[in-house]
Amino acid sequence: MILYFVVTILVAGIDQTLKILVANNIKGKQDISLFNGILRFTYTENLGAAFGLLQGAKYMFILLVVLLLSFYLYAMLRKKSDDKLLKLGLSLIAGGGVGNAIDRLLRGYVIDYIKVSFFPPICNFADYCITAGVVVLVVYICFCKNAPLKNKSEGN
Repeated sequence: MILYFVVTILVAGIDQTLKILVANNIKGKQDISLFNGILRFTYTENLGAAFGLLQGAKYMFILLVVLLLSFYLYAMLRKKSDDKLLKLGLSLIAGGGVGNAIDRLLRGYVIDYIKVSFFPPICNFADYCITAGVVVLVVYICFCKNAPLKNKSEGN
């Protein structure tokens, strides 16, 4: 279980480190373009949620993260099973949520900086971890949640 808490802390820590690097090295400067413009690093301040929705709803987002973390802690501490995908998905979502919540609390906005040519919004590491966590949860719910338990005597 500690591994999943470490994942959460690492995601939030990596996110904050990248945001500091971007703010110190790209803010106010020309974008950095890689792979013939497929990937760009640019500095943007986002006052809203994904795609810039709900601008200025800072406290609503912070409350949402508190609720998410409460559910995360409940699921991690009370869930007796070895649902690794569930715990990984929740850890990625919680880490991304914490990373963006730190921005909202300290700055009043979220720093976004990753732009890919085939996906218009500018996002950040935390956003991609949240998305990956949701994908992991969907896989878990669709393919693993109701799977029959293996009999330990069958040599799993």
